[in-house]
Amino acid sequence: MATETEKHLTDWLRDAHAMEQQAEKMLEGQASRLEHYPELRARIEQHIQETRGQSKKLEECMSQMGVDLSTLKDMGAKLTAFGQAMSGMLVSDEVVKGSMASYSFEHFEIASYKALIQAAEAAGKPEVARVCQEILKEEEAMAKWLSDHLDDTTRKFLERAESGQLTAKS
Repeated sequence: MATETEKHLTDWLRDAHAMEQQAEKMLEGQASRLEHYPELRARIEQHIQETRGQSKKLEECMSQMGVDLSTLKDMGAKLTAFGQAMSGMLVSDEVVKGSMASYSFEHFEIASYKALIQAAEAAGKPEVARVCQEILKEEEAMAKWLSDHLDDTTRKFLERAESGQLTAKS
């Protein structure tokens, strides 16, 4: 019989998997429209690969614990990401708003993995904690990269706006 801590760990692992599914779709949509921001696009494409790896790592942890994926949560997350991607296509300042949203989302992921690490440790699941610590480092690195480049991205966007170079993909 699972303890309350184990139940929370299980739920939070499912949530994290759905979160990574959402992140992957959101990042794919964003990257596909960043033709004028090659450095940002390259970093997002790198993080898409990391995100796919994170999903697989979470699936392995859940499998080892005998936990099923939540198809409903995954589907809901993908639909949310689709809506975010579609709304981004309708604004000329998507690159700035997308960068801000990605930065915020990375911090949500960071908080999620910190909670998962504590739950895994409390539930006596050191391998799950270790995997979540690995993922946490990738999320922190992406958040730092976005923070370090937000000023440049914003400046480049404003320069393009002032020079009349903006399109729907700007």
